[in-house]
Amino acid sequence: MPVNLPTNLLRSFVAIVDTGSMLHASEQVFVSQSALSLQIKRLEELLQQSLFHREGRRLALTAHGDLMLDYARKVLALHDEAVAAVTNGQFAGPARIGMVQDFAELLLTGLLSQFAELHPEAELYARIAGTAELLDLLERRQLDIVLGFAAANDRHAVTTAPMSWFGKEDLALLDTVPLAVLETPCRFREAAIRALEDAGRPYRITVETPNLTTLRAAVDAGLGLTCRTGMFLHDAPLTGVGLPDLPHVSCILHTAPGLDGPTSQLSELAREVVAGLHAVPVPVPA
Repeated sequence: MPVNLPTNLLRSFVAIVDTGSMLHASEQVFVSQSALSLQIKRLEELLQQSLFHREGRRLALTAHGDLMLDYARKVLALHDEAVAAVTNGQFAGPARIGMVQDFAELLLTGLLSQFAELHPEAELYARIAGTAELLDLLERRQLDIVLGFAAANDRHAVTTAPMSWFGKEDLALLDTVPLAVLETPCRFREAAIRALEDAGRPYRITVETPNLTTLRAAVDAGLGLTCRTGMFLHDAPLTGVGLPDLPHVSCILHTAPGLDGPTSQLSELAREVVAGLHAVPVPVPA
């Protein structure tokens, strides 16, 4: 009997080579590093050959691994071509979208549920993280669509919004302003600190968290002031309390090249939803 090589094992094998590490490959094929190691072990058992060896801390291909890589690419290319041909171009892989925490509550229950209704056959993968991390994943072809924040004049801007101060009004009157912020890197944290420093206002960070829900709870509890957009809290932002002005921020949409089918439609739905969040839309370039 011929040996049957599962395509998921071949895809994981190619991902390790292309990304250069087990960590990055695990993010690309959406399995844990331990599961990825077991997949490669299983592939080596089926082939009865070692595919990798260690060179210091780096994984390197063996002679058999180098030979197998070329065949694995051909098998996967033919497999994907066959799926696309038989399904007449219908959706065959996951639509991978990344978004910052500010968008998650609005979009997970709105945009993504709408997409699932339009394309019940489609697989969907959503990643919630900071803009810098999401753009890195897009660059490494591990995401198809990214919704994040950037400077107001960013060429990928869909809409712009004013940054505002949020929190208990009496905290703004203290000699030293208490701040509740997200961990770095964070555009809003940087804007708040820069504005206070430029205005000569002393400040101290009282709450630092990676989680937007925790940040919201801290602000609600009066532990500190924070800087976000109007999506952050249902309460009105602080005005007329002597806090310095803040800049605008853009809501950006980045996409991987060559999107088609449902993934392209998801990108357009995302653009429409984000454009409706604020009153300063940015026209789509001709």
